[in-house]
Amino acid sequence: MKYIPAKYKKLFNIAYLDNTWNYGRQKVFRAERLYTAQNYQSFLESFRHNFPSHVYFCPYMGKEVITAPLNSVKDIYVPKECLHRLAKLQTRDSLQNAALDLIKLLSTESQIDTEDFGIHGSIALNMHTPKSDVDLVVYGAQNFRKLEATIKKLVEAGTLTYMSKNRIDAARQCKGKYQGKTFMYNAVRKPEEVNSKYGIAKYHPTAPVRFCCTVKDDSEAMFRPAIYKIENYVPADRESTLSENKVPNQVVSMIGCYRNVARRADRIRVSGMLERVENVETGQVSHQVVVGTGTSEEEHIWPL
Repeated sequence: MKYIPAKYKKLFNIAYLDNTWNYGRQKVFRAERLYTAQNYQSFLESFRHNFPSHVYFCPYMGKEVITAPLNSVKDIYVPKECLHRLAKLQTRDSLQNAALDLIKLLSTESQIDTEDFGIHGSIALNMHTPKSDVDLVVYGAQNFRKLEATIKKLVEAGTLTYMSKNRIDAARQCKGKYQGKTFMYNAVRKPEEVNSKYGIAKYHPTAPVRFCCTVKDDSEAMFRPAIYKIENYVPADRESTLSENKVPNQVVSMIGCYRNVARRADRIRVSGMLERVENVETGQVSHQVVVGTGTSEEEHIWPL
C-alpha cells in the first residue's frame, strides 16, 4: 500500500513523509519507508482490526496477506493505457510533456515501439507535482535489455545522466535525469512471459539463510518479483549449511530495489528465507530463497 487517505491516517502506526498528495478530492499520505518488515507488520495489524475484508489467509503461502477484494476495486491503472491517456490530453504541464518527450526519445533511439512503453506512478494517477519523478515502464524482458543499452549510450553522449544514492542504485542504473527531471524505468512482463499460476504450488518457509552464490540466469531479474536462477551456493554461517536436496535453485525478490542488481555470472550475497516449493499437481519439490517476506529487515541481495 503506497498511499493512505487522510481520514485513515491515524489508523496506521507508522512514520509519514511530510509531503501530501491529492488523489481527486482526497488528500493522501505516504509512509516514510514503504517496504520494511516493521511497516508491513504494522499495516497487516491495522488491516486486521479496521479492514478485515482486506486480509486474506492464503492456503498456498500459509500466511495472511493484504489484498483488495475484487468488489472493492474502483479503478485499475494500466501503464500502457495511462500513457495513451496522457498523449491525448489537450493541455499538459511541463512534467507531463517531459514524460512524453523522454519516451519519444527512448523509443526512437532504441527502436522499441511506443506501444511497448507505459507510465505509472503519480503522473498516471494525475496526482503529480512539479517535483515528481517520471516513472516509466517497458513491456518485455528483451525490450528492457534494449532500453538499458540505449540509456547507457545516451548517458555516454551526455543526453541523459545517471543518478544513484547508493551501491544498489549504481548496480541497477535505473534512475536518471532528463532535462532537469528525474526519471526511473522498470520492466513489466508481457502476457506470454507470465509463466506462473496461482494455486499451482505451495510454499513453506523453512529457515532464514545467508549465503553467496553465482547468478546462472538473469532473464527474469528485471521484473517484480525479480527471479535469479543461481548455482554455487556457499553458506555464510553454520545455520545456513544445507543438505544437497535443500540447496535453492533460485532467489526471488519481492522488494523492488533488488531488481536487476546482478547479471549472469555475477556473484551475489543473499540474506532471505529458504522456502520449500511443492508443485500441487506433480508433487515435485524444490527450494528457493525469498527476499522481502515482511518478517525481517535483514533480507537483501548485494552484488559482489
